[in-house]
Amino acid sequence: MKRFHVHLHVNDLDQNIAFYSALFNQPPTRTEGDYAKWMLEDPPVNFAISTRGASTGLDHLGFQVSSADELAGLKAQAQSADMALLDEGETTCCYARSDKYWITDPQGVAWEQFHTLDNIPVFSEARAPEATASACCAPQAPAAARPVSIPVAAAPCCGPSSSAQASGCC
Repeated sequence: MKRFHVHLHVNDLDQNIAFYSALFNQPPTRTEGDYAKWMLEDPPVNFAISTRGASTGLDHLGFQVSSADELAGLKAQAQSADMALLDEGETTCCYARSDKYWITDPQGVAWEQFHTLDNIPVFSEARAPEATASACCAPQAPAAARPVSIPVAAAPCCGPSSSAQASGCC
């Protein structure tokens, strides 16, 4: 089974835990001092927030799969489409040990494809100095394709205070 993954960077973890717990009508399945995660079943989403980003907003998207075979299938699909892959193999991030790789869309949004192998007690473990990805989580895209975090408060359309909503923007 594939599970959609969303990771946001937030400024105030407690405030956001309260908000997303109310939105999802359930508490996080994992909470740490700098991180929280909800494993939602309807729809199946791995939704994570952390205070580790340089700016607030979207960090990355992805698909979490439940088996090594599913991950291999997604990887083969990306390779057959000539997508550039950053293959991290087995690595640690976000309080988990996973087998993962990354692809980047034309806008520079990082997509993580991963199979979680185990939970760990720390956000991440030391990486080899020759590792090409950033410390954790999403790798840095080339400057021309680097993603821009979109703060929730900056949404000009369709937000609760937007008059554009009445005009049919969304």
